[in-house]
Amino acid sequence: MDDPRNKSFRVLPASRGFAWLGQSVAILRLQAARLLFLAVLMQVIISLVQVPILGLFILLSVPGLNAGILEAFHQAGRGQVPQVNLLFAPLVSGRHRARFFLMGGLILLISIICVTFVLGSTTEIDEALMLRLQQGDMAALEEIDPTFIQRLMASFLISVAISGTITFFSIPLVWFLGRGLGRSIGEGLKALMANWKPMLGLGLVLLAVFLPVSLLLMLFMQLALAGGLLGTLGMGLVMMVVLMFQLLLFGTQYCSFREIFGLETPEPGEPEHSDDQLVA
Repeated sequence: MDDPRNKSFRVLPASRGFAWLGQSVAILRLQAARLLFLAVLMQVIISLVQVPILGLFILLSVPGLNAGILEAFHQAGRGQVPQVNLLFAPLVSGRHRARFFLMGGLILLISIICVTFVLGSTTEIDEALMLRLQQGDMAALEEIDPTFIQRLMASFLISVAISGTITFFSIPLVWFLGRGLGRSIGEGLKALMANWKPMLGLGLVLLAVFLPVSLLLMLFMQLALAGGLLGTLGMGLVMMVVLMFQLLLFGTQYCSFREIFGLETPEPGEPEHSDDQLVA
């Protein structure tokens, strides 16, 4: 008899990609305030990347923090109230911490390579201008060479695409099923390719959602550039919309992983379970 641990993931029809968005929204509605609070807390932590030494630690911690958000969705989906400490649970787990730090190092390396390759010899930003940007002066954006911004955005998008593809399933595989890092990346990529139809459907429905969201962001960005009270209000609205869309993405990531890999309701970080309906 075949060892159930050798079984891996389901291959689903395209229609499931659309269903994951609805499932994500349903979980968000259950615990919207708590999930939003965790997302804000995560962004506050990530904003400390400019602090020497601590910044590097935070960059390496990002996959673990992402796993914490997924665990919060897992708890919310079970009808429980996600606790704040869930955000840090993957990073304090001796069994998972090293794997997430290694994954963070891989993501950082990918980002450095993408920025170096795309920007090339493009003129760097003046230090005074960079300081203004770090202080939140949105008007400073208008003084930056448009070519530099375009290349910087290109490098960012390429880096996000590569890192997102690698970590989409590998993060929950490490956390929920206790996989090793190498196996998680390989198995996660294999599952993505095998389920390209529902993933394409998910991408299309997320694109349809993002179009009105992008219009809202453009409107709120105009307010942010106005300065003063309107600028503060505009920036706050921008952050709110971005965080809610980010949570929607986390939710679809969790829902797709849960269905493709047959995740039931184990305790956080519990070893993988068997499922006779899974296919290799």
